[in-house]
Amino acid sequence: MAKNLSVLARQFSTSSANNALVRAPVAVFGIEGRYATALYSAASKQKSLDAVEKDLKSFSDVLQKDQRLGEFLRDPSVQKSLKNDGLAGVADKMKLNPLSKNLLLAVAENNRFNLIPAIATAFSTIMAGHRGEVVCEVTTAKALNAAMTKEIEAALSGHLKKGEKALITYKVDPALIGGMVVSIGDKFCDMSMATKLNKYSELLKAAA
Repeated sequence: MAKNLSVLARQFSTSSANNALVRAPVAVFGIEGRYATALYSAASKQKSLDAVEKDLKSFSDVLQKDQRLGEFLRDPSVQKSLKNDGLAGVADKMKLNPLSKNLLLAVAENNRFNLIPAIATAFSTIMAGHRGEVVCEVTTAKALNAAMTKEIEAALSGHLKKGEKALITYKVDPALIGGMVVSIGDKFCDMSMATKLNKYSELLKAAA
């Protein structure tokens, strides 16, 4: 795995200096995680982390909004060379960092355009770790008031290491019925009423 990441990092890099892989502060998984980790290494060496993070988010937004671009990249009848030229043109028009452009071309070479948003998300997760942020997500059946939000933030801070800060996203899912589902980094805790009811239902079925 480390060897593969080093190859990817060299592929993205615009310089041949120092091929050693810079370790990401947070582990991300899947193919998108491998791309994001290698890109982090290359961008770290060139001190371009913030620029690359911004580029990936901007390009993902464009890809989501520009339906014609998405259809062009996904069209199997379009030659790979034309897609590469098209991507390079978009990257130049957006004035993307050379590393960001190289990533897009590497993704294009492997025909994995659908992974671009996931790579951007994985890279943001790594960058959150780089900044000492811990990505947290709180999902409840209904929106929380200010008092509950403050209470949850205080509770989450108790699970963080010294120097870390919580980057909290709140979501609403009525299907939970009550309670909440909380994730802190790669840790997950389901305290929803729906899950409890499902467990009770399974116990009742087993006892019948």
